[in-house]
Amino acid sequence: MERKVIFLADMESFYASVETARNPSLRGKPVVVCGDPALRHGIVLAASREAKAFGIKTGAPAWECRRLCPWVIFVRPHMQLYIDYSLEITRILEQFTDRVVPYSIDEQFLDLTGCAHIFGGPRQAAAAIIKKIWEELGIRCRIGMGENPLQAKMACDRFAKRSPEQFFELNHANYAAYTWPLPIGDLFGVGHRMERNFHRMGVRTIGHLAALERRTLARLWGVNGELLWLNAHGIDYSKIEPGAVMPQKGVGHTATLPRDYARPEEIEVVLLEMTEEVCFRARALGKMGCVVHVYCRGADFDYPTGFSRQKRLPEPSDAAAAVFPLVRRLFRLHWDGRPIRAVGISLSELVERRPVQLSLAGSRERQEALNRAVDHVRERFGKTGLFRAVSLTPGAQLFQRAGKIGGHEA
Repeated sequence: MERKVIFLADMESFYASVETARNPSLRGKPVVVCGDPALRHGIVLAASREAKAFGIKTGAPAWECRRLCPWVIFVRPHMQLYIDYSLEITRILEQFTDRVVPYSIDEQFLDLTGCAHIFGGPRQAAAAIIKKIWEELGIRCRIGMGENPLQAKMACDRFAKRSPEQFFELNHANYAAYTWPLPIGDLFGVGHRMERNFHRMGVRTIGHLAALERRTLARLWGVNGELLWLNAHGIDYSKIEPGAVMPQKGVGHTATLPRDYARPEEIEVVLLEMTEEVCFRARALGKMGCVVHVYCRGADFDYPTGFSRQKRLPEPSDAAAAVFPLVRRLFRLHWDGRPIRAVGISLSELVERRPVQLSLAGSRERQEALNRAVDHVRERFGKTGLFRAVSLTPGAQLFQRAGKIGGHEA
């Protein structure tokens, strides 16, 4: 059986690299891409390697960047530009294989099984990809190689980024030797909470996890426990299939507010606007949500407050009229009354949209018709083509966010 050749191509500090490629005068300087600090969106989205050398990390606030590097250069994000560059990268990768699957805006899987020899072998193919992306776009690329997507991902994230060649290979023969000594938090799929769980069990490295019995992890965490055991052994049965889309588990919307919000009526206006947006996106997918999740983060960095709570709807829904009462109930029940700086709403456990039980009063049918009319207007004229009057009140955010992509200027 022919050995699989799977690549994961990852772009270095993608947003910062795009800004540097667009403005070569920034090359070699500590560049940080972040939102507007004056509007409380000053969180690092990407940092150049020169900025990282000062200890600046993704997610850090702008003020910390200034403290670490007083001459840091801040650049506002341009999301549409990053999308355009990502599409160009896909075009380049498709010159090497027709089996390309985007994993994120700056990561893409490639299956070169059976065709890597055309370029002289896998290592030569990787070098050619890295060279072509740099010459055509000015973006540095790192490539991890494996016999399955998991191995390629681990090779890229844990080794290729530190390799002078910007390339590293993991396979079934060397996977244990390279990955088992790594901290358990370095295993793909292990988040901070799971890492703490493992530490309480005495599991400190990937090797410790691999030594456990599979049924032990299955008993503790079900399917996810078994999946982590497979990851620890470098086993992954997924395939690179162009055009295949992973089923979406939920739709959500989170925003950092332009100032501390302390009045409940203002907070509820933002929650209503976000509920409308989330339900609109669910309807666009042809989905209905079963579980509502509400998130609020307090304004005090020194003494973090806030909550994250969810509750199941009586029946699946994609209508703000049905979802928002539960959102408001969760907020009023769990908010401690202190100022907040960020809020979020999500619908999860999505199911296919299906016909609903008609009511004698006819309210359900009217709501369905109203939703269709509102969606039609917004699809044609944008989010501000038709909106609730509360979006004209103080604290509303609809107009500020209407023209943005991912919460940032296009």
